[in-house]
Amino acid sequence: MPRKLRTLLFSTLYPSAARPVHGIFVETRLRELLKTGEVEARVVAPVPWFPSTSPRFGDRAAMARTPRRELRHGIEVLHPRYPLIPKLGMTLAPFFLAAAARPALKRLIEEGFDFDLIDAHYYYPDGVAAALLARYFRRPVVITARGSDINLIGRFPLPRCMIAWAGRQAAASVGVSGALVDAMKALGVPQGRLHKVRNGVDLQRFHPLGKVQSRTQLRLQGAPVLLSVGNLVELKGHDICIDALAILRAEHPQAHLLIIGSGPEHQRLQQYAEQRQLADGVSFVGQVPNESLAAWYSAADVLLLASSREGWPNVLLEALACGTPVVASAVGGVPEVLAGEASSRLAAARSGEAFAHGIREVLGLRPAGAEAMGSTSALAHASRFGWDATSQQQLNIFRKLMAEEATHA
Repeated sequence: MPRKLRTLLFSTLYPSAARPVHGIFVETRLRELLKTGEVEARVVAPVPWFPSTSPRFGDRAAMARTPRRELRHGIEVLHPRYPLIPKLGMTLAPFFLAAAARPALKRLIEEGFDFDLIDAHYYYPDGVAAALLARYFRRPVVITARGSDINLIGRFPLPRCMIAWAGRQAAASVGVSGALVDAMKALGVPQGRLHKVRNGVDLQRFHPLGKVQSRTQLRLQGAPVLLSVGNLVELKGHDICIDALAILRAEHPQAHLLIIGSGPEHQRLQQYAEQRQLADGVSFVGQVPNESLAAWYSAADVLLLASSREGWPNVLLEALACGTPVVASAVGGVPEVLAGEASSRLAAARSGEAFAHGIREVLGLRPAGAEAMGSTSALAHASRFGWDATSQQQLNIFRKLMAEEATHA
């Protein structure tokens, strides 16, 4: 029996005791991979340096409170600090990241974890930094793109050049959707090293809990219940969901929108809801732990995702696994996620009118009993996206790389 692979996951997108939901999708993917029993892993997740832990500094203070080293779900995680300099940050971040992480990687090797490969997530700056580290430690690196690292940052000339360089250094590059793989190819990442490895959904955590039960537990009133989940930032389009609610309320006066997430747009969105005379119709729930989201998905009639950019949004599969259909903007990997899902809709545009139309169609499709039990179409669709196939695909890529390394040694 071959020995376990030793992987070093490298990413700034990884949770910590101070920021438990930050980059949780990267942690979930690693935890599912470890369930195969064929991999050992350590994590190096650099955090920007900040001088104060005072709560008045918000998320930056949470970074400062991040432990230097911790154990999460049995996985050892190191959080070295790196400088993040305003204006110069985008250009210099890969080099600062690599310099800050190098001692942490050396320490792991000295402690006996002589890793076989670097498994990097988020192409820029993390993937570029990982490529620099891979050259220094003479290890292969696999870089996974997530969405905005390619679709947004890849538009800038210097990052685009560095992404192409890292793609040539990487033994393999992974996109979580076909659209993202195509975008990486367009940036100059070698086609022969590109792989599509989609995210999965935890079908044990996300399953229908019953609408009445969930709404009673969460003390929700009004119907239909609309749900929007994501950081309170402009690209997530929560204001479009508010516009859709305003239109829908002409037909459903008790319609209610729940917005889960936190971020800099909170106050503006709250004021926008008030301007649209929807202060009683929009609830800002705040941050919700991933393990508690199933109740919110189950309580909703429709999940809305009005983003301007996405890679492979996990919220779609999580909602579908809870029996809740979706109305979403047709960006990034969203059409791939929803392909063939009969109870959901892609909005024709990123507008309140288009989303309201999609919501009407979804509500009109519900057969008798669906409100209580969840959409059978959504459930059947989500069941195709368990983690087993994804983890096996990762293993196949890693094993092939190690076999090639052995051949060239």
